Amino acid sequence: MTTGWHGVFPAATTQFHEDFSVDIDATQRVLDALVNDGVNGLIVMGTCGENNSLDPEEKRTILKAAVEVVNGRVPIVTGVSEFDTRRASAYARDAEKIGADGLMLLPAMVYVPKPHELVAHFKTVAEATGLPIMLYNNPPAYRVNIGAEVLEALDGVKNIKAVKESAPDPRRFTDLINAFGDRYDIFAGLDDVALEGMMLGAKGWVSGLTSAFPAESVALVAAADRGDWMEARRIYRWFMPLLHLDAEHDLVQSIKLAEQIMGRGSERVRMPRMPLQGARRAEVTAMVEKAAATRPIGGK
Repeated sequence: MTTGWHGVFPAATTQFHEDFSVDIDATQRVLDALVNDGVNGLIVMGTCGENNSLDPEEKRTILKAAVEVVNGRVPIVTGVSEFDTRRASAYARDAEKIGADGLMLLPAMVYVPKPHELVAHFKTVAEATGLPIMLYNNPPAYRVNIGAEVLEALDGVKNIKAVKESAPDPRRFTDLINAFGDRYDIFAGLDDVALEGMMLGAKGWVSGLTSAFPAESVALVAAADRGDWMEARRIYRWFMPLLHLDAEHDLVQSIKLAEQIMGRGSERVRMPRMPLQGARRAEVTAMVEKAAATRPIGGK
């Protein structure tokens, strides 16, 4: 049942020109740099990739560009974040044709489903593709919980193989593993409980701040993998002020500003998001600059 996915999967950003059209070249540079920095996979067009701010054709163009530049070096998992099941199924089919390695499937946007509706949505999209699927559980953001009863109902859907767990309660990792064993690969999905997740059995980390600090993210997971908890805690404690940004509503703007400060991308975002301003911008800038000045593994 396993995906074979493990380690650091950054939720990569989508880059834009000054007129806010998609900058394919810059997006490819961001992806290529992350692969070169040693990440284990990529999430393309997740929340940080501004999925719901992209037109259908833009999504397909970005995915084609990602497949081209990555060229099989790491798995590409693309976000499936649509307003209804029909659109989600269509994108899942197209993503498989384009060459994605997997899907990160969200509940349908806006509408808050009952559990049986959530199960039906996931089953219908899964039937549209042979790709392995990671479900994305984020109750604070999407107002619905992919609970044990939902995962139990999906047990027979063989290509639903993983869960990105972004609930802020680390007890969820143990509860899921106790309930389902190794049926689902569990990934930590909220940056500021990532190490807790890995200690409790998560196979990897779908990460936001990796886009700005990939070397430290890779080193953190590597330390956890080899059981070097002293080193893992050292990196995690340095990282934590930035990791808290992933739990805020302006996470995309904060992460893209951090990328820009670190020379890895542009902070441009599509409306309704707007770049950070005033005291918040100054606060995040100071946090990133302090982190850059105190990098724990030699400023690689």
